[in-house]
Amino acid sequence: MNRKLLPIVTFMLLFFGIAEAQNDLKYYLPEGHTYDPAIPTPKEVLGFEVGDWHATHDQVVTYMKAVAEASDRVSFEVIGRTYELRPQTVLTITSPGNHSKLDEIKEERRKLRDPSAQVDLENIPLVMWAGYSVHGNEPSAVNAALLAAYHFAAANEISDDLENIVILLDPAMNPDGVNRFASWVNTHKSYTLNADPNSREFNEAWPRGRTNHYWFDLNRDWLPVQHPESRNRVAKYQDWLPNIQLDHHEMGTNSTFFFQPGIPARNHPLTPKKNFTLTEKIGQYHAKFLDKIGSLYYTQESFDDFYYGKGSTYPDVQGSIGILFEQASSRGHVQESNYGPLTFAFTIRNQFTTTLSSFEAARNMRVELNTYMKEFYEQVKSEYEEDSNKAFIFGAQEDAGRAFHLADIILQHDTELFSLQEDITVNGVEFKKEKAYIVPLNQPQYRLIKSIFETRTTFEDSLFYDVSAWTMPMAFNLDYMALSSRILNLANVEKVSKDLKLQEGKVIGESGAYSYIFQWGEYYAPKAAYALMDKGFLVRVAHEEITIPEGGTMGRGSILVSKGQAKVSDGEFFEALKAIAKETGIDIHAVNTGYTKGVNIGSPSIDVLEKPTIAILVEGGVNSSEAGETWHLLDQRFEISATLLSVDRLSSADLSRYNVIMMPNGNYNSLGKTATEKIKNWVNSGGTLIARAYALSWLDENGIGSFKFKEANNENEEVQRSYADYSRASGAKVTGGAIFNVNLDITHPIGYGYTKSEMYTFRNSNLFMEPSENAYANPLIYTSSPLASGYVHPSNLEKMKDTGAIRVSAQGRGKVIGFVDNPNFRAFWFGTNKLFMNAVFFGQTINTGTAR
Repeated sequence: MNRKLLPIVTFMLLFFGIAEAQNDLKYYLPEGHTYDPAIPTPKEVLGFEVGDWHATHDQVVTYMKAVAEASDRVSFEVIGRTYELRPQTVLTITSPGNHSKLDEIKEERRKLRDPSAQVDLENIPLVMWAGYSVHGNEPSAVNAALLAAYHFAAANEISDDLENIVILLDPAMNPDGVNRFASWVNTHKSYTLNADPNSREFNEAWPRGRTNHYWFDLNRDWLPVQHPESRNRVAKYQDWLPNIQLDHHEMGTNSTFFFQPGIPARNHPLTPKKNFTLTEKIGQYHAKFLDKIGSLYYTQESFDDFYYGKGSTYPDVQGSIGILFEQASSRGHVQESNYGPLTFAFTIRNQFTTTLSSFEAARNMRVELNTYMKEFYEQVKSEYEEDSNKAFIFGAQEDAGRAFHLADIILQHDTELFSLQEDITVNGVEFKKEKAYIVPLNQPQYRLIKSIFETRTTFEDSLFYDVSAWTMPMAFNLDYMALSSRILNLANVEKVSKDLKLQEGKVIGESGAYSYIFQWGEYYAPKAAYALMDKGFLVRVAHEEITIPEGGTMGRGSILVSKGQAKVSDGEFFEALKAIAKETGIDIHAVNTGYTKGVNIGSPSIDVLEKPTIAILVEGGVNSSEAGETWHLLDQRFEISATLLSVDRLSSADLSRYNVIMMPNGNYNSLGKTATEKIKNWVNSGGTLIARAYALSWLDENGIGSFKFKEANNENEEVQRSYADYSRASGAKVTGGAIFNVNLDITHPIGYGYTKSEMYTFRNSNLFMEPSENAYANPLIYTSSPLASGYVHPSNLEKMKDTGAIRVSAQGRGKVIGFVDNPNFRAFWFGTNKLFMNAVFFGQTINTGTAR
């Protein structure tokens, strides 16, 4: 061998683990430990060594059960089920003595949140949560969990340490995604390994394994908790209150290894500075352990701790230390990289090694970390006492559903919440009994509550890894405000429990009425309308107000229901109405005459609605997360069936089966001439096409509707700028996610169900749509002062003013309804969901003369 090459080869062996030892358990395990032979190794249970294959979720569960059965240090628990009904499992690992008093330990730990409680900080056990692979296609983490379970169960030398530490090992945070990815990679593995990045092994099929069943990124759902995986996990977190939370991820193949802290200037202001200091101190342990095995790493140069909906940031607002790990990904079993071949085994070893370094930090910093949590909540108490605001109130007069769902989110995070038991008016705003809630700030989760309700438009840094705002009452389009102690003490309220239920609806009136009617303002009105159509009843929408003697004035968008051609008796029809009203929280009013005020029940301004038959375009260049958000909204919230139609099938599919087609944001340039003409002809024939963002550009280019956007201009008139400033200057212009003021035409079918023209929208792009020249075709417009909460570059804010947010374009007998912003973002933007559902139900009724 050329002696000049020897150091390079030696480095590759050290860095990537390309040695025969990678197929041996000894390659992973730390020096200086002996292991109990009664505890089975992963290979003894699974039949292969860690790193030889990608463990599927069922194999991970099988091994975790085996370890728990063999060790008195370990208990196995199923904390819930995913959408695909896979078990979410957690191992509790501690000394046998601690296992006999887990409830006592948890009760003692709860005192850390109580400033008045006395806690023995010297002796209370520390809790470390070790979470792996919230992104299913970041597999080194979940496979490292196999090693962690074995080591903590079998290593003889740590038995004394476990007297003072409880480990909560969450081996597969995204079971559905983990299984999807493992199946893909194992299916395409060659026994003669191929490291070519072009190999199918490394290039997953759409939607890939990162996400859960509905293609959501679960690492953005810790705060919104819209999915069962997140709810189950957060409930366990609040039960134990960990001191340290490990969040193991992967990044690009041509990277090294990252551990937090992230960029210092990008921490959330509600996170104490000591959090960063402690994270940095723990980081010294990671550096020491990675140095020992010769792995490259870096810290404090990327990622941030701003958005509290991520696994490494959610703990930071609760007196804990969240730690993000990012390992360069092999994606398969071995892949070429800038550093040479990157093996799966090497990536697993780095993740396992930093689990061990975290345990070492926990062992040495136990008292310090428990003290930090206690002091965190003492500071919270002081901050509350100095705060002139003592609570927040939120609600919507016309809709109990949206307020209920925000209340439900808040309750998941170990907070106290109260339901309003009388109508009150605060600063001229009405809040209705049982449609409004009060969350007091005098509780341990003061800072988390503040983060949910605060608006923030000034920042230390202009770069964000994720969203810069998530003000939830804005996301829910609710009235809200802070309360002083005087108002708080005057309100008549009732404490609500964590299992809060949506208030049931009812039918007001008797069977055999002339007709029935309900308002469209309630969140679940679309669910009720679809259920009624599905039963064959005649469902119509009123485009003018109707005043009925039995129930007052019904606004535009109100739904009239009669038996139509359904072959049911009056009694059966009435029972169906009652069941649907009860389930959806809708009050349905009986109408005993057609001679109503406003317009009559038989008015030509009332349109018969056709039941939506929906196709969502998927695969190809379609954004999978957005397609999943749409699918989830229809399937989980409104129980509306939708076909997931691959763009590859458009040319051969019979589009006449559908009256609504949805084009999520994405790149549709792969669609050929045949598919394009089919879409155009389908719209011309009367279809409603709902499209978002860059799909609108494609439609405009192909003559399907008209959607014009402002052209990007070069604002840099300088002939030379510092190269070192490029990343920061370009990053500052990224709109990563902020909230903006828009104006809604509530007389337009897209605006039905809303009672105020002022509302909020979420934006995470720099796509600025020109309003239609037809002023009737612009139901939603950005205001001249659009920023409500979050960061946006001044140049983008200027471009955004008075631009279009929703635009309707007529095409033959059909309509194309274009959304610039995502109305279904991450499943918690309840406030704009109705805009989207209005397009689904009422797009068919929009006057084409108003959309040209």
